[in-house]
Amino acid sequence: MNRLKIPVSRADHAQGRDDARVVLVEYGDYQCPYCGAAAPIVKRLQAALGADLKFVFRNFPLTEAHPDALNAAKAAEAAAARGKFWQMHDMLYENQIDLSTSALIGYAGQLGLDGDEFERDVGDPRTFERIEKDFEGGVRSGVNGTPGFFVDGVRYDGDWGYDTFVRVLMQRARSVRAQGFEPR
Repeated sequence: MNRLKIPVSRADHAQGRDDARVVLVEYGDYQCPYCGAAAPIVKRLQAALGADLKFVFRNFPLTEAHPDALNAAKAAEAAAARGKFWQMHDMLYENQIDLSTSALIGYAGQLGLDGDEFERDVGDPRTFERIEKDFEGGVRSGVNGTPGFFVDGVRYDGDWGYDTFVRVLMQRARSVRAQGFEPR
């Protein structure tokens, strides 16, 4: 059983309450078709579990298979520098068919990001370092493909189709509640 080697922290891109009963971490690649299929499922999971779920996204670009994945991750991190990570995250998955450099610049413009600042942020060494840190943490945690999911720190290798995944997460939330654990 693989465990998350890098604990979730305030440095992560996260949606949901810090005291959520369940924490779902995804190591994802913006060009991966499976990650693209998982993105709307995760949105549905968030809606179904509400305050019981905290979702964390970490970069895991598989550059040998997906040549635009690293630049897409850089675009997401550049948007994060301007407070628009989740908007760019969603835009990249919604427009996965075109992650070319010109498309990424266009997406930044659609989000109201200044083009010069965006390009500077994309090229900032800290942007690549963040992605590299996420990737290395994924490798250390046993991620060998995307999407790589962890539920409360344990790698989830089950079916991530909505019906199964929502049952697993709801059961986990009920179990935490029944055991009398206070939310994190």
